[in-house]
Amino acid sequence: MPAAAPRKATRAPQKGQQTKAVIVDAALNLAAQIGLEGLSIGALAEVTGMSKSGVFAHFGSREELQISVVREYHTRFEQEVFYPALQAPRGLPRLRALFANWMKRTSAEIDSGCIYISGAVEFDDRPGPVRDALAESVNIWLAAMLRAVLQAQEEGQLHAEADAKQISFEIHALILALHYEARFLRSPDSLARANAGFDNILARCATPEALAASGPAAAATRRLKPVR
Repeated sequence: MPAAAPRKATRAPQKGQQTKAVIVDAALNLAAQIGLEGLSIGALAEVTGMSKSGVFAHFGSREELQISVVREYHTRFEQEVFYPALQAPRGLPRLRALFANWMKRTSAEIDSGCIYISGAVEFDDRPGPVRDALAESVNIWLAAMLRAVLQAQEEGQLHAEADAKQISFEIHALILALHYEARFLRSPDSLARANAGFDNILARCATPEALAASGPAAAATRRLKPVR
């Protein structure tokens, strides 16, 4: 009988972790619809069928719940966007993969919304742990994008004199514009224009050899005229 005690003690934390994961998943889905600020212990209790005290026990505060949602969103973002892109070779192939994966996720979020963007609107002027968690997550991702740009320069695929931070800024701006145009204005051609914007960046900043090595897609990029 004494030997059974450790197994029981082990199962209890595992069950608690599983329950917390269920709550965070429900909170993430809810936050995508109503924003981080709309999250509450009561709303989650209703969605998960738990008591308020049961939900509260896993977080201790509404703020900690919001931070847990931000971290979970960041983890899923990395799994869907960043890590798969690492399978592509360094340089333009990886930069293209990062943008393509980002666009794919953005397209899936047109109806549900993006925690990074909605969170920035809610917490841009509200200092505190939630804003810090959001800013940290976004900065980690932007640093990964900048690193990919710099690697493309190291590989001789982007012009050495090109401003790497400006390239990263413009790529990020394309995603923000896509969300605004597609989600708010319901522009039917927003996805195509975001892709065209990325092609325009490469047409301006990539070396002729790198574009030629990319095949027909690069040739189409070179012929692309800026949208007026």
